[in-house]
Amino acid sequence: MFNRNTGIILAIALAAGLGLLLAQKVFGPSAKGSQEASSILFYGTPRTLPEFDLAQSDGTRLIPGELRGHWTLVFLGFTSCPDVCPTTLTELAQAQKQWEAIPDSLRPRVVLVSVDPERDTPARLGEYAHAFHKDTIAATADVPSLERFATSLGMVFQKAPGKHFEQNPDDYSMDHSASIAVLDPQGRLAGLMRPPFNPQAIASDLIKLTEKSAP
Repeated sequence: MFNRNTGIILAIALAAGLGLLLAQKVFGPSAKGSQEASSILFYGTPRTLPEFDLAQSDGTRLIPGELRGHWTLVFLGFTSCPDVCPTTLTELAQAQKQWEAIPDSLRPRVVLVSVDPERDTPARLGEYAHAFHKDTIAATADVPSLERFATSLGMVFQKAPGKHFEQNPDDYSMDHSASIAVLDPQGRLAGLMRPPFNPQAIASDLIKLTEKSAP
């Protein structure tokens, strides 16, 4: 649950980091600087995600099949986040605007998963996410389901009680991974993006990936 030991959290994060092959995808013809321009750290082999079932803001369910057919970026966050979440969603929105011309059937997706289901109802989460970009998918679930989903992406989160938490149960924040998971059109974990993020590089990389994988 929320009150998991910090040492365990760090151990999981370290294990996930060690499992990542820090080899970047080279796009298009070989050229000086092409590798440095890539925003994605790719795994050697894409990883199939275990089953998951999250509640979307539009009332439907987010299940593995819903993420197939598109390159997808998944970010953990919460609506009360003071800085990291709004900054990241703003950067992602800038990238999303650059691929709006891609047909909807192929257009890359951005998914915000709230790790604060106590305060973030699907409706509230949807309003928050769509304020950054109308196409952003917003979803959440109960804590055990969120923990399984986050772990499958190599990410972690935990509740961080505030000074007055005992008197006010709403006095808390959420610590969570700041990276972005990259899923391929088969819905597999293909790699990740680590901050700081460059909207132009993200857009360029996702557009090229979409062009290469288009039927």
